[in-house]
This record gives sequence, C-alpha cells and structure tokens, in this order.
Amino acid sequence: MDILGVGSRVNHVSYGKGVVIQVHKRVYDICFIEGGIKTVSKDHALELIERVEPEYNVSFSEAEDALIKILREWSDVSEVVSLGDKWKDGTMILRPGDSGLKEKEIPIDIFFNKIVMLRDRLRVMEQRINAHDKLSNEDKINLQQYITRIYGSLTTFNVLFKYKTDHFEGEKSS
Repeated sequence: MDILGVGSRVNHVSYGKGVVIQVHKRVYDICFIEGGIKTVSKDHALELIERVEPEYNVSFSEAEDALIKILREWSDVSEVVSLGDKWKDGTMILRPGDSGLKEKEIPIDIFFNKIVMLRDRLRVMEQRINAHDKLSNEDKINLQQYITRIYGSLTTFNVLFKYKTDHFEGEKSS
C-alpha cells in the first residue's frame, strides 16, 4: 500500500474503522472509533476505505531516509533503534551445558544495544570502504560482499527489532 495521508480512512482487523491522524517513518497513528488512538506499523495490512494523498510530494519516509543516509555518512551519530515491545524489561539467560557452571543473565536491552552498536559500526566500515581512495573498485566490491554476508549471519537477531526496516539483511536469493 502506498503512503497514506492524514485523514485517510481505514479498517483494521482488530481495531475496526479509523482515521489516520499522523504519519511517521515506520508507523501511522490512527484514531479508531472504538479503540481510541493506536500506533500501527506501515507494514500491517489495512483495508483502505478512503485514501487521502499525503500533503508533500516527498514522503516523510523518503526525507527521513535521505537525512539518515547523510548523517550516517558524515557523522558517528547513531540512530535510535527500537527494541520489540515483547522484549522490554526481558532477560537473556545463558545456560552452560556443564551443570556445574553458573548461568549468566543479561538484561535483553543491554544485549540489544550491543547488537545495534555492531550494526552501526559495520555501516561506518562500509562507508569508509566506499570512500577509500587507495582501494580499487574490485577490492571495494569484494569487501562489500563480505560485509553483506556478515549482515546475513546476524539476521537471527532480527527478532529483537520492533520495526522490519531496522532488520539485518544479507544477500537476496536470486
């Protein structure tokens, strides 16, 4: 479904009929007749009752994506990435195979932040490779393919992310 504008009328499987009241990068705020205001992912299948075009020719998502790309390329500032709601205040338990050893408990948000930092550092490495003046184009491509395979190895952690747009992506199958 294309980006909906404020005022678009929709029907949600669980919440019923509602109106889009605010558009964000990854979600809509929708006021439902019976459920009140709910945040709904843009990935969620909504039945469209009446579409209202967004006010801007360039969507908020496109502008935000462009700004994020610029910030990633020119600064070491990292974006805020949300942990999935079901994991908030959770604990990861590492239980060794040897029953004589003690379990290790790690707050899941600390573990998640380390995963996000790893992803941010991989992105910075990609940018530095692309901007490197002494690497040949072939070397850059080979290193990029290696980084893509690293992202593929990290897809197991996608379950922790709140939004699919934050997921790790490896090589696409052809």
